[in-house]
Amino acid sequence: MSERIVSPAGLGFLLVDSHPAGCFRTVADMREQLGEARAPGRKPTALVIGSSAGYGLAATVAGLTRHGIEGIGIAFEQPPGRRTATAGWYRTIATAKLSPAFTFLNADAFADTTKQQALDLIADRFGGLDVLVYSVAAPRRTDPRSGTTHQSVIKPLGAEHTTRTLGFDRDGRPELREVTAAPATEDEAAATVKVMGGEDWSWWVEALASRDLLRDGFTTVALSYIGSKLTSAIYRDGTIGAAKVDLENTAAALTERLTPVGGRAFTSVNGAAVTQASTAIPGIALYVSLLRSVLGDRMQSPLEQSVQLWDQLTGAAPLDLDDEGRIRLDRWELDPAVQAEVARRWAAVTPATVDEVADIAWFRRQFRSLYGFDVPGVDYTAPVETDQPWPA
Repeated sequence: MSERIVSPAGLGFLLVDSHPAGCFRTVADMREQLGEARAPGRKPTALVIGSSAGYGLAATVAGLTRHGIEGIGIAFEQPPGRRTATAGWYRTIATAKLSPAFTFLNADAFADTTKQQALDLIADRFGGLDVLVYSVAAPRRTDPRSGTTHQSVIKPLGAEHTTRTLGFDRDGRPELREVTAAPATEDEAAATVKVMGGEDWSWWVEALASRDLLRDGFTTVALSYIGSKLTSAIYRDGTIGAAKVDLENTAAALTERLTPVGGRAFTSVNGAAVTQASTAIPGIALYVSLLRSVLGDRMQSPLEQSVQLWDQLTGAAPLDLDDEGRIRLDRWELDPAVQAEVARRWAAVTPATVDEVADIAWFRRQFRSLYGFDVPGVDYTAPVETDQPWPA
């Protein structure tokens, strides 16, 4: 037993501990929000890569709850030790309780050994796969074929870029800061594409095909983001954006390869959200806080977007594609009127007014809830068991 009181501690947007009860409650709340499942039909067999956080978690919970998916989720989380486990560890424990037909692997999705293990399970338990959801945000990737470790960077391309971003001082008060990012070198840009582009996604599909595990009509989707012109220099027009373009090119190539099984590959352009990955990007915290202040409850959560995604992937709703064949779940964010008002507030915000112009309280709750804190209904004064096993 290792019960203790867990409190939020860390620096910037990184907390060193996670609260098990808060993470459990997060998943329970997601399940409650989804309501009743759709009318039963054939349950899709799915593989969700990146199932423990952000959009990958939302896609997993929505798929399990609304469409009764069976299959496998893959995440790469740290177990409890001197510190608590990572938040995704506890969230996976809670997600596993939603269905006995879904198995979770704690492993590096980039590794060939992980692919082998996952494919063996799919072959033995399900005989084939209907849907692959690829939702990976990683700082580095070791290429199993070359042995080279590639490091991703968050930098503009071509020229340095200065932007305003949101931070918090030691007392938790919001601060409006300016940050300047140097342009990426060619090697840095190429490494970021290696980590966050489409190569590993493609290798997963190739591995499944080599084992004859792709069912007729197999569909795969990689989750992506475009975002606002306000953040484009550091995001869509930067190194991460180059990786997203590679994902889109990979989708087109995969669709051609999937012709024999009548399959399709898409990228899904999701809307803005507070995630552990997004908080590391300069300007995003301020932008999302301003977006929330404009939209309020009209801002669509990752869970709401994931419901739409599964409905489209399963044929329960028509595909909402743009001219480039991408599934668009972000139209609410990029509505011209919404973007105009966010841009007006972006230009007008000052250190003295940031707490009034942006929804700072909401952003703080969202950020802390990523680690299981500030979740309604949890007693943070009570000791909690932190040493909990990965679901069998």
